[in-house]
Amino acid sequence: MIELFNISKTYAKSDRKAVDSLSLKIPDGKIFGFLGPNGAGKTTTIRVFCGALEPDSGTVLIDGIPMAERPLEAKRHLGLVHDNPELFNRLKANEYLNFVADVFGISAEERRLRIQEYSGRFGLADVLSASIGGFSRGMKQKLGVIASLIHDPSNWVLDEPMVGLDPQSAFELKEIMRQRTKAGRCVFFSTHVMEVAEKVCDELAIIDKGKIIFTGTIDALRRRREGVEGRKGAEEESLERLFLELVDSSRGETT
Repeated sequence: MIELFNISKTYAKSDRKAVDSLSLKIPDGKIFGFLGPNGAGKTTTIRVFCGALEPDSGTVLIDGIPMAERPLEAKRHLGLVHDNPELFNRLKANEYLNFVADVFGISAEERRLRIQEYSGRFGLADVLSASIGGFSRGMKQKLGVIASLIHDPSNWVLDEPMVGLDPQSAFELKEIMRQRTKAGRCVFFSTHVMEVAEKVCDELAIIDKGKIIFTGTIDALRRRREGVEGRKGAEEESLERLFLELVDSSRGETT
């Protein structure tokens, strides 16, 4: 479980908060979608609760562990898939995976089994001895996904993970997301692809200008829009249309 309480973050040379008094509870056993326009604060939020950025104020708990006070312990409960897979290009793929496994103290047998399973599922089993520098963007993305799972984290955080993935790999990624939530794990999924979010997410939050403007299920969002607009048929509208209308409405209220 990931819990954020009143998180705020402002970057230097900016008079606007990138994240503004944000509170969010990301439960176990759910695929939790995180949606928002470009610049809304999605990546900043992820960097804060993964410990890459220190918030100006607020508290982050990872499985009840405070990130500020016990960062190394908290980070051991997280597996992160970056939106831009910047890996060690001079290493071979298996060297990189073993390096990550060493960082998390994973036994030789556990890492062997996980590398075997996930490299097979993502089609990298035959290139593990190759240099990462020769990998395509999609191959690096798949390697980053495997590395994020090497320690079997209780909280799996994915920031735009579908970019660069072929259809088969995207399917495998979604299957692993579902498998992990069925096992009671937490999956946090930030994406711009509304069709994917609509199909796989159990709950979602929408952020704009650093503030959460909605949390709940997609059905709850449809009911809310139907009630606000007083129109029929909202239950059949796509997440994409509902998202755009909600963001436009939120911005209209603040102008």
